[in-house]
Amino acid sequence: MYETGKMISRILKVAALFFLFVLVVGISAYLTLTFIIKSEDTVVVPDLSDKNIVYVLELLTDLGLNTKVKGSEYSADVPENNVIFQEPEPGAEIKKGRDVRIIISKGAKSILMPNLRGLFLRQSQIILEENSLCRGKISSTYSNSKKKDEIIGQFPSQGTMITRGECVDLLVSMGIRPQAYKMPDLIGMSLKSAINMIEGIDLVLGEIKTHFHKDKPLNTVVAQELLSGYRVAQGSTVNIVINRKPVEKGRNYLNGTQGRGLFRYRLKDGFLKRHIRVRLNSFGLSVDLFDGFMKPGEEIWLLIPRRKNSTVFLYEDGELIKTLIYDTG
Repeated sequence: MYETGKMISRILKVAALFFLFVLVVGISAYLTLTFIIKSEDTVVVPDLSDKNIVYVLELLTDLGLNTKVKGSEYSADVPENNVIFQEPEPGAEIKKGRDVRIIISKGAKSILMPNLRGLFLRQSQIILEENSLCRGKISSTYSNSKKKDEIIGQFPSQGTMITRGECVDLLVSMGIRPQAYKMPDLIGMSLKSAINMIEGIDLVLGEIKTHFHKDKPLNTVVAQELLSGYRVAQGSTVNIVINRKPVEKGRNYLNGTQGRGLFRYRLKDGFLKRHIRVRLNSFGLSVDLFDGFMKPGEEIWLLIPRRKNSTVFLYEDGELIKTLIYDTG
């Protein structure tokens, strides 16, 4: 009996010592973990309100914090691209590497309409985009004092309160109004006379076609577009039809092999250089084949592509001196 009690007492002592050991180990582990946690780097969150986004990004990066933009809102009090809201609040202590969430101001929803008059269309687009405005209807008119694409007027007008996102209508200059003429009657004129008439009033020679009318003089204009008597603007294109017999197969107004023709011209003798221009008109398009100065007695040789209803014009010092019309056979 005595031995049994002694055994129990010994077991209790061992159990007490084991419990005490576990308790000491647990307290040590807790204190160690707490120390480790507290020893990690922490920073105090700065006050970011009303600060520019660029400054905020640099500041938080230097502190070892991440910037997360939650969104943007209009604000009448906080300028555009400045911080309206932040989370965590200023003064909070957080570990490095944590996120700081912010909301950015889009500026006041209503702004003063900027002045666009006197700017060119491209410049105005930049100003509108900077103020979150869109370009609305564009109207055009001629102006003797404003250059082409320069803004003459705007709606809403300068200084008016306007809401961001609204569109602005613009009145744009088309430059000086082109001079207008009464279209002359070219019917019955020779090709050379018709061309001189067209170019003499700053019109553009367009397509030259051929059609045979046995009851009308050969090599004269039998139709024109634009019609005579109508008002035409400077730079308008005039198409004409010349009365010509169909060319026999295998013949051409220009010498040469099939597919190409050889154009030759020799300048008269003299002392001064002359400005020579050779132009090909085909299907309403004009292309300069040669444009330069030549000495007296020099000769020019050009290969001309054979196309139906094509015409070659030779100008000497700006004067039309030779015209060749040909068709494909």
